[in-house]
Amino acid sequence: MDAFRDVLDWLSGRGLEVVLIILGSVLLARFISWGGNRITDRIDRNATGGDALVRSEAAKHRHSLTQVLQWAAIVLVYSIAVFFVLDRLGVPVTGLVAPATVLGVGLGFGAQRIVGDVLAGFFIITERQYGFGDVVSIQVVGGGDPADGTVEDVTLRVTRVRSSNGEVVTVPNGQIVKVVNLSRDWARAVVDVPVPSSVDVNRVNEILREVGREAFRDPAMRPLLLDPPTVMGVETLGLDEVNVRVVARTLPGKQFEVGRDLRARVVLAFRQQGLQVSQPTGPEAANDGSTAVQEGVR
Repeated sequence: MDAFRDVLDWLSGRGLEVVLIILGSVLLARFISWGGNRITDRIDRNATGGDALVRSEAAKHRHSLTQVLQWAAIVLVYSIAVFFVLDRLGVPVTGLVAPATVLGVGLGFGAQRIVGDVLAGFFIITERQYGFGDVVSIQVVGGGDPADGTVEDVTLRVTRVRSSNGEVVTVPNGQIVKVVNLSRDWARAVVDVPVPSSVDVNRVNEILREVGREAFRDPAMRPLLLDPPTVMGVETLGLDEVNVRVVARTLPGKQFEVGRDLRARVVLAFRQQGLQVSQPTGPEAANDGSTAVQEGVR
């Protein structure tokens, strides 16, 4: 009976304090998570107007920084709660300093990769190498295929990228050796048009310039283009054909959409001008997405 009374007394005293501390830490962590999500949602709405790919560099940095601060604050809340709970349970916290030091040294040797990931993540965020919503190509240690896609999450330890196939690729920050940011400030759509060497190149250039002007005047394409597409001229020479290059500066992440539209316009324009469109041959032509044309019969 005395033992039961002692348990009740402990539950009404220190036990209640422990429960309140745990409950308070959970609620505070949830509030921090809710507040962080509200802030990131507001940043996204103000920066994109509903488009997840087109963001200002400052908005990308603020989004990533908010996520990191949110994570750090939650870890801090739970760490403080653990110390308060141990103190209420009668565990001498000061006596744990020496064992914690030894444990920290052991973890330091055993968790060097985690420390490296955190340090690399810190520099990625502070140097604004990339942020949430950027289209990137990440090369990791050991080579292999790079992780290509849109950045969905950047923490101090990992970067999560969603590929064009919908797959989520998680890359430890410490394993990253090279990052190609395809959506920093602005992007460039490059369209190479292979034409037979017998075709009048000046005529081809004039047709491509008109295609660029029409694309820039198009209300659907104008918001994606920073300036009218430019015909760079002959880029490469071959025995049977030459490549004429067209480039266009676009909003970040919109170079692929603009490139597809320009290729379709080039095909239509050549057909209207009496140039017959031919199917590229060979394994290389099957993958480069270029447009091949030849002189039509008139």
